[in-house]
Amino acid sequence: MSSPIQTGLLAYGMSGRLFHAPFLHAHSGFRLNAVVERSRKQAAGQYPAISSYDSVAGLLADPQLELVVINTPNDTHVALARQALQAGKHVLIEKPVATTVAELDELLALAAAQNRQVLAYQNRRWDSDFQLVRQVVESGQLGQLTEVQFRFDRYKAALNTKTFKEDPAVPGSGLSFDLGPHVLDQALSLFGRPEHSRVTRASHRPGSRVDDYFHVHLQYGSGLNVFVTSSLLTAAPVPAYVLHGTRGSFQKSRADVQETQLDQGLPPTAPEFGREPATEAGTLTLVPELGQTLVTRWPAPAGSYLGLFEAVYQTLRHGQPYPVRAEELRWQLEILEARC
Repeated sequence: MSSPIQTGLLAYGMSGRLFHAPFLHAHSGFRLNAVVERSRKQAAGQYPAISSYDSVAGLLADPQLELVVINTPNDTHVALARQALQAGKHVLIEKPVATTVAELDELLALAAAQNRQVLAYQNRRWDSDFQLVRQVVESGQLGQLTEVQFRFDRYKAALNTKTFKEDPAVPGSGLSFDLGPHVLDQALSLFGRPEHSRVTRASHRPGSRVDDYFHVHLQYGSGLNVFVTSSLLTAAPVPAYVLHGTRGSFQKSRADVQETQLDQGLPPTAPEFGREPATEAGTLTLVPELGQTLVTRWPAPAGSYLGLFEAVYQTLRHGQPYPVRAEELRWQLEILEARC
């Protein structure tokens, strides 16, 4: 049996506390050894054996660590990944992995030179709602897809107190680099690289200096049009997933419960973890050649970000291809870099 992957976290804010530490602790293939906590030392309250470092340099000097999770502000991802790779560590980087294609290529080249891995933390592939969408698409029941809409909406009229998210001079600021990598990754993982793309950005919140609305139109050679949209001023969300095909349609709300459950202290190993309420089932509407329209409800499978960490484990310990491919990250950044 392979030894656990000795892992360190670069921050223990909300993402470290909810999206990383519980899964690294729950998965037998990892050992959560270290964390960077510059001021408040909180991680040991939940993980007594963890080592808390005052600085990134201190953590990277730990010879036990094989993998470093980079869960810091967007504009720091590339520099910290570079430092970790140069220290001989594999890196798991939150979205966006980089803010330009050139930065991504630099990290990939450095990783190859160091014989290390750059892995993207695109956790929304393991959301319950998106897993159901994937099932529907792969079932072929909709026939040839003609139009797909993915949305990720919130209502947050106030400016973010994390000022780096609201400063246009900071790389990776704005909604298109915040929620954009989530929905773009979902679309690209299902449908591949588009032949054409067009991006629309806007700012609507009082005092906003960055985009708080974006819309991306992806066009495919098959005739499929995919629309990816996000807004911070959507008080009454519409269905997050809408798919139309030659044989029918499918609609589904964004209803993954993992973040809420984790915030309430539910461990990823609990039987009820990741299970949506039955009321959030998707609706499949099929129109057969003969007969009445058939409408059925499709419940979502349980979501679990343990699937992502299992993929990381299989890549690092057994050389399996990581499901979030480098070319998909490059396509994502090509779209996000576009100004129109």
